[in-house]
Amino acid sequence: MQQTNTEHAHELRDEERQRCEVWTRVMGYHRPVAEFNPGKKSEHTERRHFREERAT
Repeated sequence: MQQTNTEHAHELRDEERQRCEVWTRVMGYHRPVAEFNPGKKSEHTERRHFREERAT
């Protein structure tokens, strides 16, 4: 993988940006988070992410 040279990075203006849609698996199927009801959105923000170590 190539490393990005931050010296030549291009900053986007707000009007050049577009919304990023986040999807997650809920009740066995994938759905965009933006379509969740208020309770499910709250539950999603409280989730704790973890990284499992490789088994030896």
